[in-house]
Amino acid sequence: MRRRAPSEFMKKEHKRNSIVIRLAGDSGDGVQLMGSQFAASTALHGNDFSTFPDFPAEIRAPAGSTFGVSAYQMNLGGGPITTAGDAPQVLVAFNPAALKVSLPLLEPGGLILLNSDSFTTRNLVKAGYANDPRETGELDSYQLVATEISSLNLEAIKDFGLSKSDGGRCKNFWSLGLLLWMFDRDLQLIVDWIQRKFADQPVFRDANIAALHSGHAFGETAELSAAIPQFDIERTALAPGEYRGISGAEALSLGIAAAGELADRNILFCSYPITPASPLLHRLAQLGELGVGTFQAEDEIAAICAAIGASYGGMIGVTSSSGPGIALKTEAMGLAVNAELPLLIVNSQRGGPSTGLPTKTEQSDLYQAIYGRNGDTPVPVLAARSPGDCFYVAIEAVRIALRHMTPVILLTDGFLSNAAEPWLLPDMNTIEVIDSNPAPTVDTERESQALVFERNPETLGRPWVAPGMPGLMHRLGGLEKDIKSGHISYDAQNHQLMTNMRAAKVASVAKFIPPQSIELGETTGDLLVLGWGSTYGPIFQAVRRAQQEGLAVSFSHLRHLNPMPANLADLLQGFDRVLVPEMNMGQLSTLLRDKLGANPITYCKVSGQPLTINEVEQQIHMHVTSSTGGEA
Repeated sequence: MRRRAPSEFMKKEHKRNSIVIRLAGDSGDGVQLMGSQFAASTALHGNDFSTFPDFPAEIRAPAGSTFGVSAYQMNLGGGPITTAGDAPQVLVAFNPAALKVSLPLLEPGGLILLNSDSFTTRNLVKAGYANDPRETGELDSYQLVATEISSLNLEAIKDFGLSKSDGGRCKNFWSLGLLLWMFDRDLQLIVDWIQRKFADQPVFRDANIAALHSGHAFGETAELSAAIPQFDIERTALAPGEYRGISGAEALSLGIAAAGELADRNILFCSYPITPASPLLHRLAQLGELGVGTFQAEDEIAAICAAIGASYGGMIGVTSSSGPGIALKTEAMGLAVNAELPLLIVNSQRGGPSTGLPTKTEQSDLYQAIYGRNGDTPVPVLAARSPGDCFYVAIEAVRIALRHMTPVILLTDGFLSNAAEPWLLPDMNTIEVIDSNPAPTVDTERESQALVFERNPETLGRPWVAPGMPGLMHRLGGLEKDIKSGHISYDAQNHQLMTNMRAAKVASVAKFIPPQSIELGETTGDLLVLGWGSTYGPIFQAVRRAQQEGLAVSFSHLRHLNPMPANLADLLQGFDRVLVPEMNMGQLSTLLRDKLGANPITYCKVSGQPLTINEVEQQIHMHVTSSTGGEA
């Protein structure tokens, strides 16, 4: 083991409010599993946390390559923690490529734990190093601990008879043991998980447990405290209740299932696998006992058409994809709009265009969601802001779909799908039931076709009539229909009326949603930072920091993007400037100009990585002109 003396930064930081840790290695090093288990131990320890799994786009990139690096970043502490953090203070790097990719992110003076066994000439060349960075001075500003992780792991499990290759797969648990020692976490939670996970593989089970204990013992016996302080991280004061760690995909799946319970309808989820939307299919496939059926279609078009068929039959049809798949579903969305059927469409946004950056996050499908269909085909659009919020947005989206008999698009993204945070288990008795438009009473004096298309004057939702309901036979399809009788119509004036009705239906959603509120700060003033989707965490923290510095800045975050809250225009007019940070080329800013005539300041980031707190804070400093105590 090689080590350098602790930096002044690290010496002063034994007790911290929060700390950011980044784990990085090859995609086969078990980094994601190691991170998720450390996050679980963090939750039981009483820390607030937020995680960010950063996957390579390649399914199995060449070992040791920079584009094959898999990383897991987590921010833990006393809270409120709303983001996985900007600059890690601790980096665990399993190979040179992981160091190469992650070093630019690391905070100056931070701690680097290296697997020195991997720093061979061949691996250095693969990572793009001409010389060993440990010898060039490149790491002098950091606290470096280089440890033979691979060798020590193999020594710990040599009695289990595993090959060098199979035994090497245990090094993530060896490293996890060391990490648990550094942060004073209980091993037993991880031991119990290993015993469950590898119950039918006793050799791997026992080897992983041995590796875990060995890494922990190494921290205790190798006098590492001289180089690595044992961190004392503040615990958070969470509201009373039962919590669990939850990812966005998990919360979304539970929200969809809960919506079915609240509406007293079964769910049929129809999907075709695509990154990063696939985890939703995986999760919902496990919820059959909650009335959720899943159907993996042969393609994207078949998936949405099957979901429309489910809604036609009286179930809640749900489909999901990412941007490329949503493009393929577009024609069928028009069918659902014209047929006036409820449908939930989940778009887990990723970097584009085309195949683009399939494992990276972006917010570049807002134009697609609002405008991306032929004809005048408006649909309500909502966006979740955090992993836990996905649960509640799913319920809200289904509520709108059933109340107004329309497809609804729910926007998440790659970050939200995979990120995790503590989540307070909800009391379902406190959530309002979801009403749907009941089938009309049969009237022998009126034609059934007209009865089926007699719309609620407040919501413009038609009755939800399934095949086989006595006396309510009707024709349904994509051709334009008469606004009163429901029969096929090519009349010009009628088409204008139907187009107006479809627009008014979506506009009527605004009557049922709460007014837009200010998350932080005053309701009028100098600068408002307005966000949507997964930018919530970094914007919240950036505005909070700016306010602590005395800057006059406020923050509001949109959930409803189409229609927008009825009071949004008035709220924006109460500020001299509106700053809109987003992970695209200014799509919400365009929408605000289009819908409200606003003229916001746009900050765009399109890198495949989430916004950082520092980026938003710098923008606030650039555009704010006053402080709570005078000029900034």
